[in-house]
Amino acid sequence: MRLREINLGCFGGGTGLPSLLGGLKRNPWLRLHAVVTMFDSGGSSGQLRDELGVLPPGDVLRCALALSRNEGEARRVLLARLPTLENTRLGGHTGGNLLLSMMERYSGDFLAAVDGLSALLGCRGSVWPVSVEQATLCAQYADGEVTRGEVEVDEGHSRGHHVTKVWLDPPAQIHPGVRGAIAKFDAVVIGPGSFFTSLMPTLLVHGVADGLAAVKGPIVLVANLLTEGQGMQGFTAGDAAEWIGRTIGRPVDVIVANTGQPSPETLARYDAEHKRPLPLGQPLAGTEVVTGEFWKSEIARHDRQRLSYAVWSVLSRRLLT
Repeated sequence: MRLREINLGCFGGGTGLPSLLGGLKRNPWLRLHAVVTMFDSGGSSGQLRDELGVLPPGDVLRCALALSRNEGEARRVLLARLPTLENTRLGGHTGGNLLLSMMERYSGDFLAAVDGLSALLGCRGSVWPVSVEQATLCAQYADGEVTRGEVEVDEGHSRGHHVTKVWLDPPAQIHPGVRGAIAKFDAVVIGPGSFFTSLMPTLLVHGVADGLAAVKGPIVLVANLLTEGQGMQGFTAGDAAEWIGRTIGRPVDVIVANTGQPSPETLARYDAEHKRPLPLGQPLAGTEVVTGEFWKSEIARHDRQRLSYAVWSVLSRRLLT
């Protein structure tokens, strides 16, 4: 085996993608590129998007923090929320969201703002907004109902609605810089993250599927630990891989799935929210399955070190032999 640097694209958003990046950044043989969803409509990001007309900064911020040189200190400073003050709309926003939004307003370019933040944080890797065009996530449910917005899609899951179709309105185009970056990827990891509101929107952007079709190395799906409400009852990791394969026009090559179980008390707490361990299901023939105990805490979050070693084992075996 001859070791070399691997150019790795990591797609997603939410809290899942930063967990993956935080573990992988310590591997000197990986050159990391986070390709991040830009269609968040909730919380601080959604409010800044509506009030200032800026792109939602939250997912990009979390990924930049995960790749930063001093992640702990950066998180303490930039994820702290400003106090609510009279006669101001700044209260409740994180310092990092405001900083990134201000940098975008003054530079006139969101990608330049992201690059500036990455330089400030000393990030080991690149963070790319998948698109800089304003768009809204839409979903259709099995009963024919259509809803708009990331928050509304999540609420639909909670009410027991089963998603049958998702799309962006208006359609968003891939950022040219991202298209160029994908052309150099040796492999791609998708997830973990909320399936319909973090992972799928990133892949729905026009140009992403064409870019991924040309990647010569494996497409790896890191399956989530849990389903996401009553609407995903019966959903499996195999189903997730099939959705992704249809969307990007090529099959998922490898599924990394969890077999670990937390305490009964933890499972009961999530079960009360109708969130249950995601079963593997029946992946398509030819899809490699890598399993391991990745859930090691009382919070549903992949263990960073275990996940990073699992991903490296797949990449090194497939790309370096």
